[in-house]
Amino acid sequence: MEGLKRVVAAFFDFLQGIVVIMAVMVMIYLFIVSPQEINGASMEPNFHNGEFILTNKIEYKFHEPKRGEVVIFKSPRNKDVDYIKRIIGLPGDTVLLKDNKLYVNGNPVDEPYLSPGVNVFGGSYLREGAEEIVPEGSYFVAGDNRPHSSDSREFGPIPKEDFIGKAFLRYWPFSQFGWVPVQHYSFDSVGTQ
Repeated sequence: MEGLKRVVAAFFDFLQGIVVIMAVMVMIYLFIVSPQEINGASMEPNFHNGEFILTNKIEYKFHEPKRGEVVIFKSPRNKDVDYIKRIIGLPGDTVLLKDNKLYVNGNPVDEPYLSPGVNVFGGSYLREGAEEIVPEGSYFVAGDNRPHSSDSREFGPIPKEDFIGKAFLRYWPFSQFGWVPVQHYSFDSVGTQ
């Protein structure tokens, strides 16, 4: 009988350990880091359909998003859908699309992550030749595959409260394993924001 009690006690200790581990994993998933699957071609050639990344969900609670970071956010048209895009314009920035190129505060945005010769068209929010000011608390985002990306050119800037987090690690396919780089723009280094 004593042996049976020990087996039952060991089983419940094991079960309790599993429950604690699962609770910790759920807390991490809900509040700190979550996996995301890339769906679609809007970030090609840098991110491809079916790849998996990790999203840092806590960073933007302590730091403001930066230009050049890759972010995950709730779609403005359907909050059940997550989008991945790159931050181009910060709150208060003036964004202009002219001659197939984006400008921020009058500075051309050097975008080496775009495919060579890609056409950058306007949308219903940002039209060719028209300047738009990014509202406070919002960010102008764009996909790296501009002809095949629904982004701020179409639906306007995204409020920070719709951000899920910052993409920081690609973990699948394993051949692409690595940190998600942040693009630094030349005009940021001279103090222009």
